[in-house]
Amino acid sequence: MSLMIGKQLSEEQRLTKAVVDILGNPKYVALAGVLMVGKREVNDKVRTACTNGRDEKYGRAFIKDLNDAELRFVVLHECYHKLYKHLITWKHLHKQNPKRANRACDYVINIKIADDNKDRFATMPRDANGRDVGLIDEKFRGMDSAQVFKLLDDEEGDDGDDGDGESFDDHDWDGAQDLSDEERKELERDIDEAVRQGALAAGKVGAPVDRDLRKLMQPKIDWREVLREFLSTSCAGNDFSTWARPNRRFVSSGYYMPSGQSQKVGDVVLANDMSASIGDDYVARYMAEAKALFDMLRPDKVHLLYWDTEVRGHEIYNETNYDMLLSQTKPKGGGGTDPSCIPRYLSKHGINPKAVLVLTDGNVSNWGTWSHPVMWCIVNGFDGYAPVGKTLHIND
Repeated sequence: MSLMIGKQLSEEQRLTKAVVDILGNPKYVALAGVLMVGKREVNDKVRTACTNGRDEKYGRAFIKDLNDAELRFVVLHECYHKLYKHLITWKHLHKQNPKRANRACDYVINIKIADDNKDRFATMPRDANGRDVGLIDEKFRGMDSAQVFKLLDDEEGDDGDDGDGESFDDHDWDGAQDLSDEERKELERDIDEAVRQGALAAGKVGAPVDRDLRKLMQPKIDWREVLREFLSTSCAGNDFSTWARPNRRFVSSGYYMPSGQSQKVGDVVLANDMSASIGDDYVARYMAEAKALFDMLRPDKVHLLYWDTEVRGHEIYNETNYDMLLSQTKPKGGGGTDPSCIPRYLSKHGINPKAVLVLTDGNVSNWGTWSHPVMWCIVNGFDGYAPVGKTLHIND
């Protein structure tokens, strides 16, 4: 009887049913909010399934070939791409090798889903010969996508030819790139909030909270790469246009418009928390990495601030004295922790940076009101997220 009903359902109805089934499973209560982020549609032109990190598309023919458990697996797979923020976090891996980046992300996700579904609520899609069509390998257990990517790179070399196996879904990296800065920020906020609310909802109904959920929100990414990506993106301008790289936003409409490029980086602020809980080793390593980024990006000025409850020190560096940043800086402060003093100081002194990097332990009550892009670089194990800007946990 159920089989006949299943055959009568359209692909859109089967997709909706798969989502409802997942929402009704106690082990996925905490993922409910993430499942609701973005749009979900059946598309005749999509080969299998894909997401841009927010919206999901599923091929009609692909859904027809899947049984219910396999379709639930695919929906969960796309959901985890969104939860892990794969298409935002690992953009630099995709630039190095698109196919390998896809595989690295999928290996991480598929192990997770398989571990959580020993009861076969969700099963890996299989081909006509009964073989898994997705990527799964025990040797990648416990790794994040960057670690998997590096291992694949070591094993397969740089000739551009990947080893056996490929992703069963497509990854819409271009679609992720086409999201505006504000859309990306909103997406990250929505996912973070969805996870927090999901965990809270699971606790209220006594449902098990995914043991890895907190860990999933803090993947062991290379924080240096995240800093580089943040500064490169924030400091990009539109001082002149070039036809060398057409603007993708207009190509689909049949128009070829120039894309913006910038020769001006502008000012950058590096603001270091000087409360006693910040160890000298963290500050030294962080400062060294920041300087390396400044050497590469060559901002007009670097405003180095030392703060606790107020800004206690302000040093300015430019291309002529970047090399002195580490050797001649004089840290000041050591009281409490109130980062709201930073935007007040910037406003008072007419400093209008392209980006602000704040090193802190995260033990604050007032994050301040910001009008500039800000990255919170948090050390000492604080596992929360700032309510404004981006949050980067530095754990190594």
